[in-house]
Amino acid sequence: MKRSIVLIFLVLLTFGCGSKKTIVTKKKRSQQNSEVVRPKSTEVPTKPIEVVVVNDNNLSTTEIYIQKYKAIAMEEMGSSKIPASITLAQGILESGSGRGRLSVEANNHFGIKCHGWTGKKIYHDDDRSQECFRKYDHANTSFKDHSAFLTGRSRYAKLFELKPDDYKGWAKGLRTAGYATDRKYPQKLIGLIERYKLYQYDDMVLGGHSGSQTKPTNDSEVISHRVVKGDTLYSLSKRYHTTVEELKRLNGLKSNDLSLGQILIIK
Repeated sequence: MKRSIVLIFLVLLTFGCGSKKTIVTKKKRSQQNSEVVRPKSTEVPTKPIEVVVVNDNNLSTTEIYIQKYKAIAMEEMGSSKIPASITLAQGILESGSGRGRLSVEANNHFGIKCHGWTGKKIYHDDDRSQECFRKYDHANTSFKDHSAFLTGRSRYAKLFELKPDDYKGWAKGLRTAGYATDRKYPQKLIGLIERYKLYQYDDMVLGGHSGSQTKPTNDSEVISHRVVKGDTLYSLSKRYHTTVEELKRLNGLKSNDLSLGQILIIK
């Protein structure tokens, strides 16, 4: 009888120890598995790649910027009456010729702040820390919104009373109206316009007619052409005694396609 009791006790002791050992093993495996499957963040913020239309080693970054955006600046002048020279000079200055953070990450070439904007936004240090700026999907939208910004606010109304090629009046008027806080803002715009001869794009929109604005007299003549039905780069190259490649270079064209009403620089 005693021998039976001892035998039963040994069996129970062995079973109990085995159960505890099994439970411990399962717990360790569970902990190991949870460490392996724990997700880690691998998200890396990326910047949109800026596509440069003009690829010429002889051009500076600013000259490339001008070639890339002069067409839309002239188009906006035709519809909004804002001098193309002013639009380009502001774009160059505000965006660092397209290299600034706002232009690269937000396609905002004019430093336009939110001011009730309901679209995408980006925050950037300016006059104050982390101010709200507008964010666009495309650079062209930034140029169009720049026109809408100036034409839609009464404080800029007097600017539109100036002669269409009065870039000096516009440069000074923008500062007076509060567009920029920099006291030297007008001089910076005028300096860019005259250094890169941006006033020629005003003349092109106006059909080559000179206004009262005084311009340097030692500049070579600028020849432009407005595309009509039937025009091709080849036919224009023959008409103006130049080459297709030269026309493409001057106008920042990647293909031979032309649009009706498009303004081309010939010389």
